[in-house]
Amino acid sequence: MNESTTYFGMELMNDDLWKLIVRFLINFFFLTAIIRYVYYTKTPRKSYLFTFYMISIISFLICFALKKFEMEVGMGLGLFAIFGIIRYRTNPMRIREMTYLFLVIGLSVINALSNKLSYAEVFFINGIVWFIIYIMENWWLQSNEADKTIVYEKIENIKPQNYEVLISDLENRTGLKINRAVIGKIDFLKDTAEVKIYFDDDSDND
Repeated sequence: MNESTTYFGMELMNDDLWKLIVRFLINFFFLTAIIRYVYYTKTPRKSYLFTFYMISIISFLICFALKKFEMEVGMGLGLFAIFGIIRYRTNPMRIREMTYLFLVIGLSVINALSNKLSYAEVFFINGIVWFIIYIMENWWLQSNEADKTIVYEKIENIKPQNYEVLISDLENRTGLKINRAVIGKIDFLKDTAEVKIYFDDDSDND
């Protein structure tokens, strides 16, 4: 569209609309592949789905809109700084969720500012990120293991010969399927010991 009609100083439509639509669809497709079919299958926390989608979408739209002003790459880095100061006043985000948040913001910025890249390059960038995440989640990092340190008072169960009794007692008390337990600091005066338990964290804690 070489000529466009303006109303009150603003164009009704131009060629960038189709670029916006195509890039948005590419971005949304790969976001869904990463967030819904990689992250959520391993860590089913629905509240983070909303967070990842909305922050990535608004990042994409902000970048696409602001690139009209022909700003430098520093604009994109500035956005990371803005999102970096966001403080959630509820429970702090885990490192895993912070990593996914960084990934979806990064891909959204790339997809929005990729006016000098071919669509083949855009698909390659998005595809390789998705592929690496998928491989790591499904082959390299299959177990999403978490740990907790508890104070245990049945001091006789920390003996090596009573390890199975210790595991069984800890599972009954915590309701967790414990993979292993490691004995830490022992206080014989109080007849207590610090026990670090390891278990698969597949529950939705939000």
